[in-house]
Amino acid sequence: MRVTVLGAGAVGGWLAAGLARAGVPVAVLARGATLAALRRDGLILLHGERRESVPVLASDHPADLPPADLLLLGLKSHDLPGALPLVERLLAPHTLVATAQNGLPWWFLQGFGGPAEGLVLDGVDPGGALARALPVGRVLGGVAHVGSRVEAPGVVRLMKQDRMLYGDPSGGNAALLADLVGALQAGGIPAEAVADIRMEVWLKLWGNSNMNPLSALSRADMQAMLEDDGVRGLVEAMMREMAAIGARIGLPIGQSIPDRLVVTRRLGAFRTSMLQDLEAGRRLELGPVLGCLVDLARHLGEPAPVLAGVHGLARLLEANLRPA
Repeated sequence: MRVTVLGAGAVGGWLAAGLARAGVPVAVLARGATLAALRRDGLILLHGERRESVPVLASDHPADLPPADLLLLGLKSHDLPGALPLVERLLAPHTLVATAQNGLPWWFLQGFGGPAEGLVLDGVDPGGALARALPVGRVLGGVAHVGSRVEAPGVVRLMKQDRMLYGDPSGGNAALLADLVGALQAGGIPAEAVADIRMEVWLKLWGNSNMNPLSALSRADMQAMLEDDGVRGLVEAMMREMAAIGARIGLPIGQSIPDRLVVTRRLGAFRTSMLQDLEAGRRLELGPVLGCLVDLARHLGEPAPVLAGVHGLARLLEANLRPA
């Protein structure tokens, strides 16, 4: 199995290091300072006091990289539509795509059935270009439960690794799924193959869709938000609305909101990825994390006033922080 990584950042870099550690040939498409760092030092992974350098092949030209069996997408979800031409240049006829993004992925409703079958959500995939170029039969879906960040170009700091889940949403790529999970495990990453990757995506989004935008609006960590009665009430209202959407499309959540918040509290004073992006001046993943749910609720005729209201506030926040 040969792997090419596009987006060797906080999650993509962590996965690339694990695969390379397991002896998988890993190539990284990178530019600028990141490319220079990868060529000079390899991919650096920091964990506690440990510093590990993992050699990888790196180039800024797709033609310089060998054909891959698997293209690992580590880009932010909202950057994928713009990166599609580059993605297509990295694909050989046999290449599958493995995702590791937050939010609802473009392939989620393909082959899903029910009232949302095949629906294109503009917050995720404007115009459906990703769905046309990368149909679900070509995808291995991933859900990352990890705390990591980029400390410098080519340098990833790992705070906590819980699980990396992968699944085969079309049911046609079992062999490569097994190879990927086995290689990650051999490289020290707690990876698992799951039977229903859509449910795992939905369950993670049940927490991310509220905690991420509310943390950006409040500039607060998760512990502070849950200790505030008003913010916690907003969190619970957003979770109720998303649970109702899930019930309509065949993804009932078999967990109570209080039980889920107990799990969230265990993370302590965790700063969400959206809050980190806001503080760094980067675009927010609003469409794939929250806007998609507002679009889906509208399509279904499902009331979601709290989701829509928080989405509107976060959208205005981002717009007003951009330079004039």
